[in-house]
Amino acid sequence: MSSLMTNRDHPKRKWLVLTIVAMTQLVVVLDGTIVSIALPQAQIQLGMSDVQRQWVVTAYALAFGSLLLLGGRIADFWGRKRTYILGLVGFGAASAYGGLIHTGAELVLARGLQGIFAALMAPAALAILTITFPHGRERNTAFAIFGAIAGMGAAIGLLMGGVLTEYASWRGCLLVNVPIVITVAIAAAYLLNESKAHGDTKLDILGAVLVTAGLGSLVYGFTLAEKGWDRASVWAFLALAVALLIGFFVWQSRSRHPLLPLRILNRTRGGAFLLQMVAGATMVGAMLYLTFHMQIVLGFSPLHTGLAMVVQTVAISATAPVVTKLLPRFGPRPFLIAGPLIAASAMVFLSRVTVGGSYWTEIMPALIVNGVGMALLFVPVQNLALLGVDPHDAGAASATGNASNQIGASVGLAVFTTIYAEVTSGSHNPADLVSGYHSVFHSSAVVLALGALIAFTMIRGTKSQLMPGMEHKR
Repeated sequence: MSSLMTNRDHPKRKWLVLTIVAMTQLVVVLDGTIVSIALPQAQIQLGMSDVQRQWVVTAYALAFGSLLLLGGRIADFWGRKRTYILGLVGFGAASAYGGLIHTGAELVLARGLQGIFAALMAPAALAILTITFPHGRERNTAFAIFGAIAGMGAAIGLLMGGVLTEYASWRGCLLVNVPIVITVAIAAAYLLNESKAHGDTKLDILGAVLVTAGLGSLVYGFTLAEKGWDRASVWAFLALAVALLIGFFVWQSRSRHPLLPLRILNRTRGGAFLLQMVAGATMVGAMLYLTFHMQIVLGFSPLHTGLAMVVQTVAISATAPVVTKLLPRFGPRPFLIAGPLIAASAMVFLSRVTVGGSYWTEIMPALIVNGVGMALLFVPVQNLALLGVDPHDAGAASATGNASNQIGASVGLAVFTTIYAEVTSGSHNPADLVSGYHSVFHSSAVVLALGALIAFTMIRGTKSQLMPGMEHKR
């Protein structure tokens, strides 16, 4: 297996690799939310329905999440650097296309294409990081930085979306990716060496078909439920999703070349993957409806909405270094339990928003608390998701973590939208809209509380087992 040019021979260079990978993660997470603030303007200009509006977000998360496992294996077998650069270039091209389209259907297509290429780029980047920092204190520091950036990406996306929509147009939220991608691709071509998995390198195409179709059916079934749970098509797609996903896991246990080797799904990593789903549902689904409340009900401009979200980014940025320093003393488990509970309290607070309420008293405190809770979650969870993974499975494991986050986002958004639609019943009255937002925030609080329960029951082990090389020094 070729080397990734990182290790002791190049101590400074590997931190540049971290910078590249972190920029990739920032773009991937940011792109999940940057369009959110631009959606009301894009919906008007392109004449989109509310269902199409949701699919602008869902198409990205669904394509990204459902193809990540295949993307991770392609990175392992075809070459991580090669896959990474191909994903970057394709992502930039899809972004350019999305910024130049003229119909809502084309915008949904562009977002889906972005998700497809992100599914190549993201697992390759994380596999590169896993191999660059294989163990010890440096690994945990690198993943703490990576996790903090992942946490900030969603909030930064909301801010950038507001600025670009206000001073350019919603198209700028897509076109902004092009110069970033070009810069990162040039740096990656220079700094990275190729690496591949050794041994069996056949792709599990049947597994890819089963998991992609299963996840797609799941999200589409919840989307159809917006028009009522009594429709036969809703239960048909949900039943199909269950059957396909069960078939996927049965096949993975028998396949000689599994897309998702079941050996990576131990209790700790499984808990980390589920926590990433919880984080994705909240940071995309709940925050999307908060931006709708600020723009549609409170009358905020896109710029003011983006600026209003900055406090969450600041809270994450301020909390992450503190968590990084405290992790060796306490281990990850207390933070993974406390983080979702703190974020759940923020959602409960948001469920009190009113039609004529004040941002300063009804929204800002909740954003600060949510930022603190998410920092407690994001900083340790990425490292745990890849703890002890064999280099042969680095792409598959990193893809599973990213897929968990994106599937959480797409399924969470579909479920929250269904709940919102049931409460509002198509009304555009501000009071009815606010009631719908209340239901979304309450539901998000329940999901986060379940996340704390997952951490409590599944994240087990001593500090040295969960964070090797980071034992606290008195």
